Amino acid sequence: MTTFSAEHQTLLDSVPAGAGARIEEETVDYDHEGTALEGYFTHDAAITDPKPLVLVVHDWTGLREYPKARAQMLARLGYAAFAVDVYGKGIRPEGEEAPAAEAGKYYGNLPLLRARVQAGYDKAIADPRVDASRVVVIGYCFGGSAALEFSRTGADLRGVASFHGGLVVHDPSDAKQIKAPLLILTGAADPVVPDDNVIAFENELRAADVDFEVVTYSGAPHAFTLPGIPPYRPKADARSWQRLTGFLTEVFA
Repeated sequence: MTTFSAEHQTLLDSVPAGAGARIEEETVDYDHEGTALEGYFTHDAAITDPKPLVLVVHDWTGLREYPKARAQMLARLGYAAFAVDVYGKGIRPEGEEAPAAEAGKYYGNLPLLRARVQAGYDKAIADPRVDASRVVVIGYCFGGSAALEFSRTGADLRGVASFHGGLVVHDPSDAKQIKAPLLILTGAADPVVPDDNVIAFENELRAADVDFEVVTYSGAPHAFTLPGIPPYRPKADARSWQRLTGFLTEVFA
């Protein structure tokens, strides 16, 4: 099993595994149009029936420990979790400038961003251990934006959740393609997603009659759920996780 850093282990330990649980994990090689990708799958092997699937999209530093810890938290709740790899095998940028540059490639090419999430979705739903009719996509920061973009493809999803993700308004709008309810968890002190941006995004969804909920956390800046960095806000993190678990219970029912 993955050995997590102290802050990510603390995060994982906030969701105790059930009695008799057997959490298993594996690296999953797949590709998108010739680009090698390396995802991460985890589930409770003690549950033998196909399980609802949660796709987890990483933040702008790539598929590192953090999305794997979140995936294991979901596995402890009885879901199958697949952390997708948007960037490509071995591409895990560090520092400040490199992650911004890598993420910028996809913000500047939204069809490619959607396609990379699609590749992970296609790989994950082919696994017999998952229930392909019950899929939710979630994401953090860059991954939140990616999850919302993927919803615009009209994919057959039960729900989509974005944690402090960028809210990209489209003109012309393609929001009518969204079939799944959206849960948007954002910070009230996030300069990346100011109030005007939230309102503009809501207005686009309203015009398309999309089922959405926006929850704003006071004092929470961008990246408020990522432990080990200054923007982390434990209260907003705990509250947003609780809202996610309620959302999953609702949409998977």
